[in-house]
Amino acid sequence: MNKNHIISTLVKHESGVLQRVSGLFTRRGFNIESITVGESEIDGLARMTIISHGDEKSLEQMLKQLNKLIDVIKVRDLNVETTIKRELCLIKMSTPTEKVRSEIIQYTQIFGGKILDATSEDFIIEITGDSDKINSFLDLMRPLNIKKLSRTGPTAMSKSTRC
Repeated sequence: MNKNHIISTLVKHESGVLQRVSGLFTRRGFNIESITVGESEIDGLARMTIISHGDEKSLEQMLKQLNKLIDVIKVRDLNVETTIKRELCLIKMSTPTEKVRSEIIQYTQIFGGKILDATSEDFIIEITGDSDKINSFLDLMRPLNIKKLSRTGPTAMSKSTRC
């Protein structure tokens, strides 16, 4: 049965590592739904979170192939039930009328977002949370005229003490 897998890796924080990891997925025919990379708690290492879709056999192959890469220090398949996933979304909204401005402010407050910038013509909003929360927020915002949208894709961390 195909399902989403959350793969957490510690990799060397060097030029070209992202290309080598994504190239491995391409060569093996695995699709990357989302990938985020950033510094980790260990100096010189980055944490890479990869969301990929496939069956258990595909997951096993992904993990084996990642472990073969020299730049990869540690690989772990995170359990969906014990993992916290969050993503960031920035939205620029047109604010042509006071009614629209008021609606945007209300929705943003309800969803726990922040208005980062406000001009007489638009707002820039930040919202974080799981993908369902962000999708619900965007569903409410679309009729109010989204000018620009940027999403990070999920990053994840296991609640357990491993990796």
